[in-house]
Amino acid sequence: QVQLVESGGGLVQAGGSLRLSCAASGIIFSINAMGWYRQAPGKQRELVAVITRGGSTNYADSVKGRFTLSRDNAKNTVYLQMNSLKPQDTAVYYCKLETYGMDYWGKGTLVTVSS
Repeated sequence: QVQLVESGGGLVQAGGSLRLSCAASGIIFSINAMGWYRQAPGKQRELVAVITRGGSTNYADSVKGRFTLSRDNAKNTVYLQMNSLKPQDTAVYYCKLETYGMDYWGKGTLVTVSS
């Protein structure tokens, strides 16, 4: 089975930084993309950032210039460096793994940004 282990969430003041990590383990034949989604209370889950197997990245407009997505292919791990955090960034952040045949989701990690 495939598991996604997320870490790095927590409480931070506005303007601060956090780094999220997501490590995928198990039997994975091909990774098409990995990234992060988030869901705030009362809102739809939205894409934050994703990186494809070719290395291209896509960011939500609201986080461009503040968040940076990177990966370590050898470890099947992605990192989300979040700088200049705003209260609007408060949400549960979910790691997503897309393979040729299946999508996988992490349990989520809570990020709370206080004003």
